[in-house]
Amino acid sequence: MLPGILARVMELLLAREGRSLHLRAAGGALTVLLVVMLLGSWAVVAAEEGARHANLTTYPRALWWSIETATTVGYGDFFPVTPWGRVVGSVVMIVGITTYGMVTAALATWFVRREQDRRGRAHRVADEAAHALHERFDRLERLLADANEGRKQDPRRP
Repeated sequence: MLPGILARVMELLLAREGRSLHLRAAGGALTVLLVVMLLGSWAVVAAEEGARHANLTTYPRALWWSIETATTVGYGDFFPVTPWGRVVGSVVMIVGITTYGMVTAALATWFVRREQDRRGRAHRVADEAAHALHERFDRLERLLADANEGRKQDPRRP
């Protein structure tokens, strides 16, 4: 059941046409982080099994530890004591740091793009207004030129 849910989440996050690359990358990174945290929790329990002073002996504790580790909070209440447990912890930490960096970059890109779009609309409106004013001035100049031509042809007109 879990792989089916993960496949559906991946499809929703990555397969949408029209989504920008940075949003797809952030969605993919979040999905990878979720998988790494779930598998890392299982792996650290397996690595710590039977170790002296091990405190990551149940999956719920290991899941909480993987969330702490991925977010770099690290309360210190749970930690691996075996070398393989520390390797798993390093992987969870690196993936977590990378993912949060990618999500932060995606959010920053989204904000910058919105501001650029807003400024682009403002520039287009200003350009359209300037173009309309130029057309009016051109018409006025033509009308004045036609009126002057009419005066030159009919000397009785004031």
